[in-house]
Amino acid sequence: MREHRALEQILAPGGITPVYQPIYELRERETKLWGFECLSRGPARTNFEAAPVLFDYVRLKREEAVVDRACVVAALLGASSIPSNSHLGVNVHASTLARDRGFVEFLLATAERAGIDRQRIAVEIVEHAPPWDDTAFAAVLSQLRSEGIRIALDDVGLGQSNFKMILDVCPDYLKLDRYFVEGCTEDMNRQAMIEMLAQLASRFGARVIAEGVQNIAIVDMLRSFGVELMQGFLFSRPLALDELSTFLTNDRDVRDDAAG
Repeated sequence: MREHRALEQILAPGGITPVYQPIYELRERETKLWGFECLSRGPARTNFEAAPVLFDYVRLKREEAVVDRACVVAALLGASSIPSNSHLGVNVHASTLARDRGFVEFLLATAERAGIDRQRIAVEIVEHAPPWDDTAFAAVLSQLRSEGIRIALDDVGLGQSNFKMILDVCPDYLKLDRYFVEGCTEDMNRQAMIEMLAQLASRFGARVIAEGVQNIAIVDMLRSFGVELMQGFLFSRPLALDELSTFLTNDRDVRDDAAG
């Protein structure tokens, strides 16, 4: 009974709180706000407020699909105030894509309700561990692409986000986990991994988004390997809805700091 009440609390109105982490594009002569990763937090002042606890519980109870839907609604409705030229990444479990046969229609309807152009959206596939229905999974990826929605593969280089998954998904974006980014300026092995993944992405026609960028030295290292899309505390921590307007007002200062 307590477990049932926990899920009810998560799915209750206001149980999921969206936060948005900015992603910047850093080219040779231009630094600009490129988009946001839409993240989720559980009910305030509970253990589930922390995302790792929330989603560990969700996966344990095999309730990924229903909670993913709640997170998508919160994220896209909240994102209606974000500039219309910004890309938006929404996190979705691979198991949801394989098992929730109505998910694509739901995503499109939610985007329309929020007034968000579907072509701004990238589905970021998280926790891609098997088992799932490979045929259904491939079919929903094709359906998403046919609707103009891009695909990102999260946590590349960790867990089940391996070369097989890259081949199966053929993502538009590879999200390079912070494990490889943090400390890369002093670790030649990490540098080799980043360079390899950047070259691999290029061969696939994809782009790398580096997570966990904390200082200018890391920016310079990533750019030397052709990585131009970055997120991390150098730019901003994840922002609540009531913080977005101030951040957007101060965006020029953030870009100047990132450019060094």
